[in-house]
Amino acid sequence: MSDDTILSVQGISKTFGGLKALMDVSFDIRRGEVYGIIGPNGSGKTTLINCITGFIKPGGGKVIFKGKDITRWAPHKIAHIGISRTFQIMRPYYSLPAYKNLIIPLWSPRAKTVGGWRGGGRHGDRDTVAVDILEEIGFERDSRVPYKLASTLPTGYQKRLELARCMAMRPEIIFCDEVFSGLSMSEIAGMLPLIEKMKEEGITLIMVEHRLRELFRVADRVMALNFGEKIAEGLSSVVIENKKVKEAYLGKEEV
Repeated sequence: MSDDTILSVQGISKTFGGLKALMDVSFDIRRGEVYGIIGPNGSGKTTLINCITGFIKPGGGKVIFKGKDITRWAPHKIAHIGISRTFQIMRPYYSLPAYKNLIIPLWSPRAKTVGGWRGGGRHGDRDTVAVDILEEIGFERDSRVPYKLASTLPTGYQKRLELARCMAMRPEIIFCDEVFSGLSMSEIAGMLPLIEKMKEEGITLIMVEHRLRELFRVADRVMALNFGEKIAEGLSSVVIENKKVKEAYLGKEEV
């Protein structure tokens, strides 16, 4: 691992019954970069995230975070050391107001250990801190939106709420699983500056995404998967022109 590598995934494999979902997938993530993971449906993208973040156990390989082997750690332990994630199928506490969704991560060992929101020491009133975070993530502080039940929020706000819950943990890495999915073009346009802002603040972002045009606007590098195998990695302009990537998305031309 080089000095700027924060996460190293080494030969991760996973089999479900006789189905090989991941086959010897390896890549390194540099501190502070936005790294995209692309591929058609069923290529193993979410399975890969699940293996890294502890929600399923890999059949082989290693996950190294800041030089420490965290392979097969439980999800809560991985979250505690600074790796957070969103979910493709959003999982808010639907019966709670939006800001109350942040109270649990704000009470987490990670948040207590690292300190107040952005180091500001604002731990006294967690309701206020929760609203502060929602405002940073794009909620209008002076509106009723932060106080509405999560179940009543439009998809765009629920996506932002997922990110806000991650941010409350003060992570070093956030895995974003399809954060653009289901959003309108205007909602995506509002999300892109937020991603850029998190990158500027030093957060490493790993984005699984189908909306390639939008992803390529923010990603430093991209990896492509197909049928559980890594088929390309590099700058987005190079990866999208890769023959194997084109075949994965468009199919092979008949002779």
